[in-house]
Amino acid sequence: MKKRKGKKTENILLNVDDVEYTTLPNKKYQQRKPYTPLNPKVVTSFMPGNIQKVFVKKGQKVKEGSELCILEAMKMKNIILAPEDGVIKRVNIKEGDIVAKHHALIELQ
Repeated sequence: MKKRKGKKTENILLNVDDVEYTTLPNKKYQQRKPYTPLNPKVVTSFMPGNIQKVFVKKGQKVKEGSELCILEAMKMKNIILAPEDGVIKRVNIKEGDIVAKHHALIELQ
């Protein structure tokens, strides 16, 4: 443990390409958001855009690879597919909506 400007800071251990480095954390590192793994039951937008069409509704059964909706971004129409088999629990979008990056579009049971 080292002192910097009257504050105690602990070294952190970084592993890059199987080489370990010991360093002091900076302010940006200390204020970072904690990592949360992706939930496969929640389909999110990978970029901001407009919802052109929604193909599913609540309670509908879908198979892996089924078309859920069309997200238009940067003049490209992206078809969002179901990541796994399931039943639609909630549809958080409607046609014409503008969504942000990481917006929860559709939830599966």
